[in-house]
Amino acid sequence: MWVQEKEAVTLLCSYDTSDARYGLLWYKQPSSGGTVFLILQNSYSQQNATEGRYSVNLQKASKSIQLVISASQLGDSGVYFFALREGTVGGLLEGGAQNPGSA
Repeated sequence: MWVQEKEAVTLLCSYDTSDARYGLLWYKQPSSGGTVFLILQNSYSQQNATEGRYSVNLQKASKSIQLVISASQLGDSGVYFFALREGTVGGLLEGGAQNPGSA
């Protein structure tokens, strides 16, 4: 998608799980390569996660999640994807959300 700088961007993904406790992790893959962790939303959290210009909107009933990027910048360009991590609270906290290989 093409966006003007400073516009807000919303990306939507759906997921499927029967676990009650899970984490949804958003990543960005810049054109320069590598993978950058952006934000984690846990299913048991009472509030939607926010990290700087990134925020999420989790809709458990429809099993969907939105990533909102406010005030987009040129450096935001890349491929965005998210991962579902099923498991216990301890597993999610110990799993190292910053490590894309463990998601």
